[in-house]
Amino acid sequence: MIVAYSGGVDSCVVAQAAFKALGAEKAIAVIAISPSLARRELKIAEKGAAKIGMELRCVHTNEIENPEYVANDGRRCFHCKTELYRNLRVFAETSDFETILNGTNLDDFSDYRPGLEAAEQFTVRSPLADCKFTKSDVRDIARHWELPVWNKPASPCLASRIAYNESVEPAKLQMIEAAEDWLLEKGFIEMRVRYHAGDLAKVELPEHDLRKMLDGELRKELTSTLKKIGFRHVTLDLEGFRSGSMNVGLPLVQIDAT
Repeated sequence: MIVAYSGGVDSCVVAQAAFKALGAEKAIAVIAISPSLARRELKIAEKGAAKIGMELRCVHTNEIENPEYVANDGRRCFHCKTELYRNLRVFAETSDFETILNGTNLDDFSDYRPGLEAAEQFTVRSPLADCKFTKSDVRDIARHWELPVWNKPASPCLASRIAYNESVEPAKLQMIEAAEDWLLEKGFIEMRVRYHAGDLAKVELPEHDLRKMLDGELRKELTSTLKKIGFRHVTLDLEGFRSGSMNVGLPLVQIDAT
């Protein structure tokens, strides 16, 4: 089995289960390297695989060369996952592996995730969803297995921070990564830096952190730092942090189609 691995709690649990069931010879983890993968996430993924004792291999994906992906309409995730699973299928066929697993859990079906369609097209199995495990269940299992990411906040790819219909470009991804790295250094663990038209950064923080950020000096430092990174305008989203907030801008008919 090949585990489509990101280093997050879901794929870590699947990787640990595959390793326990099949051992090192028959189960490996594969992570996709592309401009949308933050370097900090790669380091976390490497540590997670090492804790499991599982071999971690890298494949370089080229979704950034796909005009449909770059256009960043509501199907961006489908094009990204198609590129990923195509690469993993080739890897499987040339390396004598049979099955590809991902970390989709039951809660993922309640949000707009066109990547699930790509998984179906490439016959990728979702054991967490098959077992009807929710995100909470997955975290409980990860904690039981003492995986270091059991309480790690979700961290989707950097491209998910770019507003729909704004092109996905390496320079924008680097700006987002640098801005979020700075926030992490300042102790803001759960957050997003969203990219909007005109090099505008919209920073999402939980309510307690939003109050902290509204402190004059820290707010000024945020503005100064993000402008040095390349953003022209810096805003705080007063609704606070919420995963998947970009999907609000999608037509309802598109979301319902899933």
